[in-house]
Amino acid sequence: MLFASTARRPAVRIPDTDYRHEVTFSEQITFLSVEDLERSAKFYEDVLGLTLVTDQGDCRIYRVAGDSYLGICARSGRTATEGVIVTLVTEDVDGVHGRMLAAGVVCDSPPAYHPKYAIYQAFYRDPDGHLIEVQRFDDPSWKVPL
Repeated sequence: MLFASTARRPAVRIPDTDYRHEVTFSEQITFLSVEDLERSAKFYEDVLGLTLVTDQGDCRIYRVAGDSYLGICARSGRTATEGVIVTLVTEDVDGVHGRMLAAGVVCDSPPAYHPKYAIYQAFYRDPDGHLIEVQRFDDPSWKVPL
């Protein structure tokens, strides 16, 4: 038996059923709350170079890669969530690092190799304090076809 829990709701019992083959997901979107939509849009469009897919007025959705998206929504008083990391994977961590520094983005941790995970990574903060990780996987098993 599994239990799902959030900080706002009590644990809910999830039945002991194997759901692995019952659902196929076609896309993925992660939404972040932001104070100033225009300021955040400038960061995600101009600094990170993400392509705007749809503008819903108080939310904007950007293509990160393939069928993976990042959404930002104007939500006053609900910004950075501790423990949440948006990880963007690229072969050019150093190039992104230079771009981020040139744009004045806060760098929490400059590019460094971590042998335990076979990754090369750097950490930054978006305008609302969300933690953004830029990472390269050096583990050859990472891109194994499903």
